[in-house]
Amino acid sequence: MESFSDEHDELRATVRQFFADQSDEQAVRSHMATDSGWDAKLWQQMAEQIGLAGLIVPEEHGGAGFGYVELCVVAEEMGRALVCAPYLSTAVFATNTLMLCATEVAQKALLPGIASGETIATVAWSDDNGRWDLGGIEMAAQEKDGGWRLDGTKVRVLDGHTADLILVAARTSTGLEVFQVASDAAGLSRESTPALDLTRKLARLSFQATPAARLSEGDQTENLERVQALTVAALTAEQVGGSQACLDMAVEYAKTRLQFGRPIGSFQAIKHKCADMLVSVEFSKSAAYNACFTAADCLAGEADWSELLEAASMAKSYCSEAYYQAAAENIQIHGGMGFTWEHPAHLYFKRAKASDLLFGDSPYHREALADQIGL
Repeated sequence: MESFSDEHDELRATVRQFFADQSDEQAVRSHMATDSGWDAKLWQQMAEQIGLAGLIVPEEHGGAGFGYVELCVVAEEMGRALVCAPYLSTAVFATNTLMLCATEVAQKALLPGIASGETIATVAWSDDNGRWDLGGIEMAAQEKDGGWRLDGTKVRVLDGHTADLILVAARTSTGLEVFQVASDAAGLSRESTPALDLTRKLARLSFQATPAARLSEGDQTENLERVQALTVAALTAEQVGGSQACLDMAVEYAKTRLQFGRPIGSFQAIKHKCADMLVSVEFSKSAAYNACFTAADCLAGEADWSELLEAASMAKSYCSEAYYQAAAENIQIHGGMGFTWEHPAHLYFKRAKASDLLFGDSPYHREALADQIGL
């Protein structure tokens, strides 16, 4: 695996400072309490001031034209700050779907809006059966009267209740393809669904003979598999950021909280907890960074996509458990205060568990990895 450059370190410092100024804990609590779950002003600042919305969008489509290593840095810092924004749905999931599955005409029409921050986009992936694998996508698209119609239900759609652009994975006679559905399309109903993680909104989308436009040409099964791996790689970087925040929070408290006249960090039990957290977080960084660097190599044509599928599943299985462990231990080290609503520890704990389940939990990805390497 390669390493981060000085430019990447500068990007990290810039993004970290931006979120410290614009999305502190008070802002996060304020944004997550709204119906949309994010702040439009913050999103425009992210898009216009530092170009995050179009970070991986090619320059010819109005984006910054950066790669997955830069995305890794940004995702990690967003996870560290628990930023409430439609970033994973729009700038990662939907953008990758368009770049890998859509025609050039569709890319030219849709990517500039994402890059400018004007378009909030998402991908309706998982059917009502709740499965994340491609075999679980059962929704069928019917060609009728010179157009396409969709029937069925999609669940756990990231920011699905607020997205302007909805990309839907559905089956045709040729295989899996990608369709565009307008947010106000006839026969489409959207409802926000209760989620464990209040900082990331999910929605349930129902389609009843809903008109749709086909964006792909031919079976996109292989490309959608790659899209999922790319999105998972970015999510693992976000998980690493959250894990590190939990570790930092726990260590700082252990150094300042006094018990029996001495810092609780001087007690062996707390030392062991912090040491175990450190090892777990560092290992998760290696796994997530490997997935993101491999993604960059695949997109540049310098690595086989099978390497990314393996690296993404490996990272997701490990980073999910590492984040959950770090968040849980952070609460334990804080004691009773860590369980209270007023303390941020519970926000990370809920994000950790929700991120574990998103795009498949640890056992799912271990099984996927075993299949990929022929075990």
